[in-house]
Amino acid sequence: MSCQNNQNLTNFINDGKKIVGVALNYMDVVKARNVAVPTAPLVFLKPTTSYLQEGHPIVLPKVFTKVAYEVELGVVIGKQCKNVSEAEAMKYVAGYCLALDLTAQCNLVTARAAGSPWTLGKGFDTSTPVSKFIPFDNVKDAHNLSLWLKVNGEVKQKGCTADLIFKVPAIISYVSQYMTLEPNDLILTGTPNGSDAFKAGDVIECGMADLATMKFQVCAE
Repeated sequence: MSCQNNQNLTNFINDGKKIVGVALNYMDVVKARNVAVPTAPLVFLKPTTSYLQEGHPIVLPKVFTKVAYEVELGVVIGKQCKNVSEAEAMKYVAGYCLALDLTAQCNLVTARAAGSPWTLGKGFDTSTPVSKFIPFDNVKDAHNLSLWLKVNGEVKQKGCTADLIFKVPAIISYVSQYMTLEPNDLILTGTPNGSDAFKAGDVIECGMADLATMKFQVCAE
């Protein structure tokens, strides 16, 4: 059952306090990069000022030379949770959304090499396009959802949440050991293989099963 109760979680974009991202969370990405499978979720934060809704363009900051698309399942938290177990974690999920975690690869390559934070490369304005809220009860199995992304009509990413390394309950439980998750917070669960750069003038389309689709024009700052 959903834990929405009487709360209005449809406005998570306006009411959420934080966006929690998980990196390197699909097995096909690990294999493609030939890296070790993470032993714990690789967590980062994005500001809520990075949210973007359909009808507005993705704006590529002039300070970046290479920004990539990443299509993802988003999980919307429904009630406050701290130190929750994996067995109890789904009770704190209000619903879901389709999301893009846009990433300035030019910035992250330098940041990773220097051991520096990812904040600027992940948190710039318009870097988190999201769909409308999808209620918990509308999703039969969050771990069996197809994801796809097209650029100018050409398929670039195609995957399924069944391939998540850390499932939704594991992510919620892990993050809640370190920080309190609150109503309207969003968790980005990671992206399947195929992430690559895009440019001004492109049109990005993406979808998640039969639950949501999005389409965005891309422009330069």
